[in-house]
Amino acid sequence: MSGSLSVLGDLARTWFREAFSDPTPAQDLAWPALAAGDSALVVAPTGSGKTLAAFLVFLDRLARDPRPDGDGVRVLYVTPLRALGNDIHRNLEVPLAGMAEVAERRGVPAPSITTGIRTGDTPSRERTRLLRHPPDVLITTPESLYLMLTSERAARTLASVETVIVDEVHALAPNKRGTHLAISLERLAWLAGRPFQRVGLSATVRPPERVAAWLGGQEKGEPRPVRVLDSGGRKEIDLLVEAPVEDFRELPGESVWPEVYEELYGLVRGHRSTLIFVNNRALAERIARQINERAGEVICRVHHGSISREKRFEAEELLKAGQLPAMVATSSLELGIDIGAIDLVVQIESPKSVTSGLQRVGRAGHLVGEVATGRIVPKYRPDLVDAAAVAAGMLRREVEPVEVPEGCLDVLAQQLAGTAASGEWTVPALFEMVRGAYPYRTMDRSRFEAVLAMLAGRYPAARFGELRPRLTWNRQNGEVRARPGTRLLAVTNAGAIPDRGYYAVRHAGTGAKLGELDEQFVFEARPGESFVLGSAVWRIDHIGRDEVLVTEAPGAMPSVPFWHGDQAGRPYETGVKVGEFVREAATRLDGEDFEQWARERAALGPRAATNLRNFLAEQRESVGELPTDRMVVIEEFDDELGDRRLVVHSPFGSRVHHAWLLAVRARVREAENLDVEGVATDDGFMLRFPGRDSADPIELIADLPADEQLDELLLRELQISPVFGVLFRECAARALLLPRRGPDRRTPLWLQRIRAQDLMQLVKRYGEFPILLEAYREAWDDLLRVRDFRKVADALRSGEI
Repeated sequence: MSGSLSVLGDLARTWFREAFSDPTPAQDLAWPALAAGDSALVVAPTGSGKTLAAFLVFLDRLARDPRPDGDGVRVLYVTPLRALGNDIHRNLEVPLAGMAEVAERRGVPAPSITTGIRTGDTPSRERTRLLRHPPDVLITTPESLYLMLTSERAARTLASVETVIVDEVHALAPNKRGTHLAISLERLAWLAGRPFQRVGLSATVRPPERVAAWLGGQEKGEPRPVRVLDSGGRKEIDLLVEAPVEDFRELPGESVWPEVYEELYGLVRGHRSTLIFVNNRALAERIARQINERAGEVICRVHHGSISREKRFEAEELLKAGQLPAMVATSSLELGIDIGAIDLVVQIESPKSVTSGLQRVGRAGHLVGEVATGRIVPKYRPDLVDAAAVAAGMLRREVEPVEVPEGCLDVLAQQLAGTAASGEWTVPALFEMVRGAYPYRTMDRSRFEAVLAMLAGRYPAARFGELRPRLTWNRQNGEVRARPGTRLLAVTNAGAIPDRGYYAVRHAGTGAKLGELDEQFVFEARPGESFVLGSAVWRIDHIGRDEVLVTEAPGAMPSVPFWHGDQAGRPYETGVKVGEFVREAATRLDGEDFEQWARERAALGPRAATNLRNFLAEQRESVGELPTDRMVVIEEFDDELGDRRLVVHSPFGSRVHHAWLLAVRARVREAENLDVEGVATDDGFMLRFPGRDSADPIELIADLPADEQLDELLLRELQISPVFGVLFRECAARALLLPRRGPDRRTPLWLQRIRAQDLMQLVKRYGEFPILLEAYREAWDDLLRVRDFRKVADALRSGEI
């Protein structure tokens, strides 16, 4: 018997042997450690049995050590996606039914293990039932966990938790949702009054030690021990990057899309089950419609965050049952939802990062030992360069490092309000609780008390009503209490996901919610116009304050809606890989082995290799050099209005380029008293100079000042940048300073903008206002990644670039 199986009880062990025979490497590694009570981060490839590696030990523990009904939740499973939670819930039913069947054969009582799910989709009747009869295993999301902790009655059902499992931990640790969850876990630890076992699951994470530390947090200033259990091995992938046309320069009909649609239709017809990933929602809608038109029937459905839960669930079930040949999805299906036996994953455009690419291709061949088959279809030549570099990283599993946001003050404000509303606290206890969360492990007392003072009414509420006190802070005895209404405020404004301004789309006849539309798309639309959503065409009947009423419009000429915020920028680390790849390709352009090298290095097919070679050769012939990790190329030309334009070609990604653009605009303004227009992308940035009289700005672009002066430039420019206004609005909303008007009633985005602008003008006279500081921190560390820009600036000064 496998040593790992010996840690399981008879029922669990017998069911597993009959169902699977031998454990996977991930299960062999995880079960003994988890059975011994260790906290651990389990790192294993997609399709390696991670879910059972995490769950079976605890199901076995519940079966062997039952508790009275209603005694409280014992295993808490936190998932970043609601759909993923539903999936795990269904997957638990299989081992539970199997153990019950073994018990029946043995003539012994079946284990009585109850499970439940609590997310934003859970009906109120079911939530009430979960309070009256708490399940042994509860599946939830970070936001719903916060809501439960902020409700005294729901919190009591969590005081009994023995184990917390955090799935897809790499999708949470690098963002504010994860920071929010980290404090919730510390609140749970204080509620339980004892340590609980922490388990994290991930297929792609680097460095695992940092993510393990994030998962464990600290107690009394010491990190909690969390073992890294890396099962090694890696899922085999059959990867191909292939161009949809022989030559991107000679497109039939002046568009690449007809060839892309034909290619996709052929792939769908040639496979039993195909999952197509795209980088934005509008493209998902368009591709599904084109495939269905070619098929003459609906063989492809759409899955993204603006489609209602019911429609997403229906599409998932059809795909699992083998009744739907294809689905087009955004990142909503990137994580570990079990969508059955997918033969092929197709990625339209570069996935932008190695991590995302591996996650998406890993959806194919989801069973243990199967090869994941993936195809990347670039749309144009620069996209081909990006796709090739990312594919090269995917073949070598060079995933990007996880960066954890540090000390987010807006999240802290929301959590302090929620914590104070759910019990009696003192300042030292609150500070110790917050410092237990990894992102706040180094927070100093003065910064913490500044946030507390903001919530306790330090700033003038007479000028801005939402600055009124939310907490009472007795500075003599240190007691902190919530004021009336604070719990409702904390609950109705829960979470760290920013409000991007979506309108609900409802059927005019039935009132059923069909999905969501971006607020800016709605502003540009008019009643009577048609659009595509969920592979169907809808006509707008009425536009309300927060919803759009529609009716079916088959045969109408629709527009494709756009959703802002879909596109992730290229990480700096990936940008360096792109630059390295181009530099290596440049040395082989004239060799006979280029195609073979491109296939081995980056999984390029013949058409893709030929297109790449032609593109790079043309670039080199035009300017003499290619933009790489060691070479930046500056191109100058006159536009159609006779104005001067400069394009800086660089591979380092939009975050670095956005910071670089801000610095250059500030320097041009200082040198020539001139405001220049500019735009930044993953492949560089462009400046437009009115007229031809300006001085030569190349020195202002390439000869960047040293760190301290560079920081000063960026800070000044950031203050007047529209980006800063957006960040401040989002931070203020998280900190409960721009609250919703009531449960499920969103403040229109235009009104949020006005109120955020009023608030910012007021608090700018207080230099240490916490949310102002947080907006700067988020811009500096998370959005612009100034530390990465400094690396480029230093290399330019030294001549390395």
